[in-house]
Amino acid sequence: VLTMLALRVGELLTDTANPAMTAVSFPSIGSRNRWTGESCCAIIHCMAIVGSRSMMKLIKPESRQTEKHLGGFPFEDYRQSFTVSFDYPVSFTRDLFHPTNNLLISVMDRPEEHRRHRIKVFVDDGVVRATPGIVERIEAYFQCRQDSVEPVGTIEIVPGGERQKDGWDLARRIMDNIAASHLCRQSYVIAIGGGSVLDIVGFAASLVHRGTRLIRIPTTVLAQNDAGVGVKNGIDDCGMKNFAGTFAPPFAVLSDYEFLRTLSDKYWLGGIAEAYKVAIIKDREFFDDLCRVSIKLRNRDEAAMEAVVKRCAISHLEHIRNSGDPFEFGASRPLDFGHWCAHKLELLSDYDIGHGQAVSIGIALDTHYACQVGLISLHEQDAIIDALIKTGLPIWSDFLEMKAADGRLEILRGLDDFQEHLGGELHIALPNGIGQSVEVHKMDADIIAKTIAYLKQRASLTRIAAYSRGS
Repeated sequence: VLTMLALRVGELLTDTANPAMTAVSFPSIGSRNRWTGESCCAIIHCMAIVGSRSMMKLIKPESRQTEKHLGGFPFEDYRQSFTVSFDYPVSFTRDLFHPTNNLLISVMDRPEEHRRHRIKVFVDDGVVRATPGIVERIEAYFQCRQDSVEPVGTIEIVPGGERQKDGWDLARRIMDNIAASHLCRQSYVIAIGGGSVLDIVGFAASLVHRGTRLIRIPTTVLAQNDAGVGVKNGIDDCGMKNFAGTFAPPFAVLSDYEFLRTLSDKYWLGGIAEAYKVAIIKDREFFDDLCRVSIKLRNRDEAAMEAVVKRCAISHLEHIRNSGDPFEFGASRPLDFGHWCAHKLELLSDYDIGHGQAVSIGIALDTHYACQVGLISLHEQDAIIDALIKTGLPIWSDFLEMKAADGRLEILRGLDDFQEHLGGELHIALPNGIGQSVEVHKMDADIIAKTIAYLKQRASLTRIAAYSRGS
């Protein structure tokens, strides 16, 4: 009776509100204001927990028998509408694989399935090199928890770095490995490493059985504050960044601050660019705080870095929750500020330029461009570029000046790639003052050329100043 009543109320509300197809949302970090007919029925018809502990809610489909015509041809509509909500924890801890740290096991027990969980572990080879004994520690961790987990085979060492994302080879090998391990959809793939390894392993896991549970353990600044906490996986192909990929939220994300101590300066500093990115376009207070601790970050102050990592990660999670478009069906990409240039620089340099460093250069370019078109003041421009430099991030690469055979700047092809990726219309986020952004649909090539000349001069002056200080 209650079910029939709820369905009838849902039908009445649906007829009144005439809602569009319900969007995917993240209830644990998401919107709760969709009290339409779909929502009423969804509450009654909750389905089982699947994948990344997502709760599927099936809504009574609507069938209207009214005959319609297009070009003289009759047809009937049967409108299907349902929501799938995702709920996953993003946890920050220390010494995740210490014998007495039960966080990982407790996360796997979230579905309350009361059984041993089959797991397959993939570890970034960079983590293995930087953390002697890590493989043995992971094996020992699971060895003393055999009543809870069943590791399948040996721990797999995966080559890391952005070059490994180029093409299908590594993703295919990981899929073959998962297949040989006979994992089911309720088994766990555990990926430990930087953003590239998380992307590749996550991509492979999302394809096997149309989605195998993935636990990410990010080990770099960039992975912990950005790449590892979101809903995207992918590989580079056909000359484009992230050409092939999936939207597949993880089952959980567990960030262990201890891994940050092992990073080279390149990977310690690179991830800070993503913090500047989100602060410049969304959070003036965060930007001011970053400026205040810029020297501490450059000098590897662990407390300062941990605070930045967590704050930046939460900012990204809030954007996914509140944007209304977590799977990017639309064309707007505010969190890709600086990325059209960054992605092209990575490709032009054959990945010699790290992603974080490329993003820093892209931020500097888009910041000066925004100043030239009147979106930010000269004072705001200088504050942003000075902050990047003080933190130890680059604002220049010689690849900015590279030209194609037709004389056009190669970096401009990054706009073409971005436009194609976004669906045919260019959407570039630029700062509109610090802490806010605006989208533009066209960028002037002449202004970009002048911006490149400015950054070259500014970088040269910075090097001269550093030399004169003896630093």
